[in-house]
Amino acid sequence: MLVRFGYVAMSMTVQNASPSRTMTYANFSKLDDREAGLRRLERLAEANLHNTLRLLKHNRAHDIEVYRFSSKLIPLSTHEALSDWDPFPALAEAFAEVGTYVNKHGMRVSFHPDHFTVLSTPREEVLRKSVTDLEYHLRMLEAMGLDARAKNNIHIGGAYGDKQAAGERFVANFRMLPEAIARRMTLENDDKTFNAPETLAICEELGVPMVLDIHHQWVNNDGENMAELWPRIAQTWETNYGQADAPKQDPLPPKIHVSSPKSEKDIRGHADDVEVEPLLAFLRTAARHTERLDVMLEAKRKDEALLKLMQDLAAYADEGVTLVNQASVRIAP
Repeated sequence: MLVRFGYVAMSMTVQNASPSRTMTYANFSKLDDREAGLRRLERLAEANLHNTLRLLKHNRAHDIEVYRFSSKLIPLSTHEALSDWDPFPALAEAFAEVGTYVNKHGMRVSFHPDHFTVLSTPREEVLRKSVTDLEYHLRMLEAMGLDARAKNNIHIGGAYGDKQAAGERFVANFRMLPEAIARRMTLENDDKTFNAPETLAICEELGVPMVLDIHHQWVNNDGENMAELWPRIAQTWETNYGQADAPKQDPLPPKIHVSSPKSEKDIRGHADDVEVEPLLAFLRTAARHTERLDVMLEAKRKDEALLKLMQDLAAYADEGVTLVNQASVRIAP
């Protein structure tokens, strides 16, 4: 099985390259000239996109083909007080430059809207804001010229005292999403509420791919056997929204999230690096059924953690692990 590794948003090795420079609304509201303030927000966004491109070039130099964009590329983009502001025309060139680079080098990119984006909510106001946030993420991907293989990943959300009702509400609300948003979506199991089997059942019902977070599964499970569950999870990637955009010779591989517990007292927190042995055990299980897999590292040390993990994997060269390049390996089952 060919495994590609990626990381989230920020590099620990590229200096002064934050893709998330921002301004609070409190500071924005203090500005005397609103129009000048909007231009300042656009300049911040342009700098974030420029730094994103720098990070993509850094990734290519290290063979990293999997990357998650920062959701904070445009400061205050979904703030209700700025609903009359459309920053995308001013940022068209910067977005296009990022997307051109991604497409040219065959990179797999995604967004992960934050935990306030919740489709299981019983509150209409929260649902409305959640859909607005998904529309924002869609517009960014479209501005980059990326097809529906570039996904937006979210959790099912809270249980609100009745998990079954919340799951049903999620399904109903998801089915009301515009097609352009829905075909970009993936769903991930979480560490407190909707576990892997529950998330998988909803993915199968909706025809949406599932991103398995193996750390979340370790701390929130029903005792399921992952060797038995994984083929069903992988299957969700074969018939899903957006897969029609994938060339037949290059379908989108399944994707998982990986992190290690921060400590024994904080098992849900993310450690600086990723422990190689638990991850390798899962990869060998997956390799029995899957030819290709993409792995998003959610470690605190970002790309440094990725490069360290590759060094750790190299120690297993006599145990079915073959390094392909600086950020990919082959795993024998």
